[in-house]
Amino acid sequence: MRPWEILRTADPDIFNMIEQERIRQEHGLEFIASENIASQAVICAMANVFNNKYAEGLPAKRYYGGCEEVDKLENLCIERVTSLFGAKFANVQPHSGAQANAAALQAFLSPGDRILGMDLSHGGHLTHGSKVNFSGILYDSFFYKVHPKTEFIDYDQVAKTAQDVGPKLIIAGASAYPRQIDFAKFREIADSVGAVLMVDMAHIAGLVAAGLHPDPLPYADVVTSTTHKTLRGPRGGIILWNNADYTAKINKAVFPGTQGGPLEHIIAAKAVCFKEAASEGFKNYQKQVKANAQALATNLIANEFRLVSGGTDNHLLLIDLSKTEVSGKELEAALGSVLITVNKNTVPAETRSPFVTSGIRMGTPAVTTRGLKEDHMKMVADWVKRAYSARKDAEKLREIKEEVEALTKEFPLYVSW
Repeated sequence: MRPWEILRTADPDIFNMIEQERIRQEHGLEFIASENIASQAVICAMANVFNNKYAEGLPAKRYYGGCEEVDKLENLCIERVTSLFGAKFANVQPHSGAQANAAALQAFLSPGDRILGMDLSHGGHLTHGSKVNFSGILYDSFFYKVHPKTEFIDYDQVAKTAQDVGPKLIIAGASAYPRQIDFAKFREIADSVGAVLMVDMAHIAGLVAAGLHPDPLPYADVVTSTTHKTLRGPRGGIILWNNADYTAKINKAVFPGTQGGPLEHIIAAKAVCFKEAASEGFKNYQKQVKANAQALATNLIANEFRLVSGGTDNHLLLIDLSKTEVSGKELEAALGSVLITVNKNTVPAETRSPFVTSGIRMGTPAVTTRGLKEDHMKMVADWVKRAYSARKDAEKLREIKEEVEALTKEFPLYVSW
């Protein structure tokens, strides 16, 4: 009996929920910048008997017996990810990007130490010091912002804030920043105040792996990432570094510092993902991700939408609705009704509440995986404009939905399942 048939028989309720989600993804266009479509090999690798094994500790240094095959798996995963990014050391155990960030911060800081990260409404992430997150609860967090006119990171302001605050650690990286990040400049600023430099490359890791974004490894003390965004792997986290003096404290911060037994079945899928990301096809894919993002930006601007910073250098863009009567929440709902999935997002100098927002974040990794190209991005930009105008007109929204569905049928999620 095939695995799906086993589940259908054992628990039809869960089987049906999984099937309905597959259908939702099949018939819609995913433009959430933090989402992608993992290969069938990656998904299959997550459903395996490594799930049954506890393996607290590191290869050859476990707290449980029976870890011979686990050690081989984890060592291979480490070998693949360090080769992919040119790092000397890696920990592949973090359950998520947030867990990776928690461990990296714990490795270098004590509670109450000062950190400097990107302001959440300017593109930062919750784990970069937000006061409602562990990073802002455990540590004394301060923030830098983008320039009010250019909406690029204001490195002069970063340097001034660092001098004023004296942080023990500076975080470079973002969740909603559409431009390249100058890691060399961050290194210079960190050195000027004697701070550790941590880079969270969760969003851009695939671009970095393909050589399409500046590499943080030569500049950062520690680099964290997720594995499921532009890397197109399972949901999980990693930590990379080059200084052997950091090895013991980073590994200790992961276990026992922030989590217990690693998810070895997910680590198996991470290893598959890293093998895929080392291929020439993956590099070509990342080139298309960028080309699609730039085509989408160009066509949205042509349709009279304002974009934060005026465009994009990476895989995502931000529509700024702050000067309109339409909120991010309203446009997200309108686009969702026509099977285009996006997320509402804050913009610099946000005036609406974080539950409403004045922005929409869009990213191209998932639709590029399906095979969409630049011409399709013009179609999407036109649909966004039409949905914006017809957000209260059910009949016009239905017409757009039918057009979106027609396109998705040309680009199946998986050839077979």
